[in-house]
Amino acid sequence: MALRFFNTYSREIEEFEPRDPTARPIRMYTCGPTVYSRAHIGNFRAYIFEDLLQRHLELRGYKVHRVMNITDVEDKTIRGAREAGVPLQKFTEQFKDAFFEDARTLRIKRADEYPAATDQRYINRMIEMISALISKGLAYQADDKSVYFRINKFPDYGKLAHFDLTQLKSTGRVKHDEYDKEHIGDFALWKAWDEADGDVKWDSPWGPGRPGWHIECSAMSMALLGDEIDIHCGGVDNIFPHHEAEIAQSEGVTGKKFVRYWLHCAHLLVDGQKMAKSLGNFYAVPDVMAKGYTGRELRYALLRVHYRVPLNFTWEGMNEARESLARVDEWLARLREIAKSGNLQHPTANPTTAFEDALDDDLNISAALGFLFESIRETNRAMDQNEMDAASANTWLEWWKRINTVLDLEADTDVAIPGEVAQLAEQRENARREKNWKRSDELRERISALGWEVRDTKDGSKLTRGARNA
Repeated sequence: MALRFFNTYSREIEEFEPRDPTARPIRMYTCGPTVYSRAHIGNFRAYIFEDLLQRHLELRGYKVHRVMNITDVEDKTIRGAREAGVPLQKFTEQFKDAFFEDARTLRIKRADEYPAATDQRYINRMIEMISALISKGLAYQADDKSVYFRINKFPDYGKLAHFDLTQLKSTGRVKHDEYDKEHIGDFALWKAWDEADGDVKWDSPWGPGRPGWHIECSAMSMALLGDEIDIHCGGVDNIFPHHEAEIAQSEGVTGKKFVRYWLHCAHLLVDGQKMAKSLGNFYAVPDVMAKGYTGRELRYALLRVHYRVPLNFTWEGMNEARESLARVDEWLARLREIAKSGNLQHPTANPTTAFEDALDDDLNISAALGFLFESIRETNRAMDQNEMDAASANTWLEWWKRINTVLDLEADTDVAIPGEVAQLAEQRENARREKNWKRSDELRERISALGWEVRDTKDGSKLTRGARNA
């Protein structure tokens, strides 16, 4: 099956055809964090979708050159640095470090480059682009000394978001909307310096100032990936104005189609509501880890719903993620035992390509995971009936190894079980052999209080890390 993705620009499922599949890797740009605070799990839902996309492209034989930007200069980072009384770079550095730490926790592959907007080489590129847009009549300097893009001179403006430009209102991202711009939708390319910016400024032909949010991504993408890229990703909240502006700026400079495929991830909700600090439902990755969950459990919870469907995060869902992964762990352990046995008497059916085919269809992870767990049920049934031989077990293990390059959900092998927990588990096993069920239940409770869960399986009791206070 050919790869097919939903292109936000056309609002249609399209067969994936790279611009030049033989000459160079797939060029992929993903909008990264704005480092004024720690990224939350809604942000990481999008980053995990992008990780899944890259991994599946690589599974299908493509090489991928992925760039993810770091937005370290804009209104919120400047305000945060000013309120903290520290330089901008020092203020943003802590949140950059936190982002990379959380990405490692969630097993997200590193991009090839993480350009920062404050890097002088990209500032220079932004200034070059703005100058080109002014020379073409697509931008102008207003009375406030800032430079704005003239949207009425770009006929395709609004086509990504599919709306009428007459409905445009201020986005809140552009300061000084009270100045006399030619059109309320004209967005800032270069923001003139004012006292609130402190020492955050760069020299330019239009006076001291700083780049607008939108031009940063265009400049960094074009500098590292060229004038035309294959895939651009982000959350649905990026469609307008950010990605709409990127198209206008980039194509306004080059006259070439900037992006072939636009892919956007739907919002994450918490208990059916928008995540907000005021509602007490705002979670960063460490908040989830503090409940006793692991990075792979959160990865599974954020991965398992199709990227274009809103994901409702709940603690019940986290427990379901844990249970699902425990099923995978037990299945793999049983397969490995049989693979070592040398039994060659009962071959079973080999895996099909249904998992990969599901992901070919616009990254249908729900269908892909459905096939995984149906396969687990069928092969467990075969193992229960002693109908699985070593060769078949090895075949299934090789299949898992292949699909896990996309999922990256296998348990860490270096997670040590604390001695006290192991001792309680042994005592519980003895109680079960003696059919002392009351004692067995008491020991289960003590194990749970220490942050571990015990599961009784056909192959004996298994310990997994549990959630505290979830």
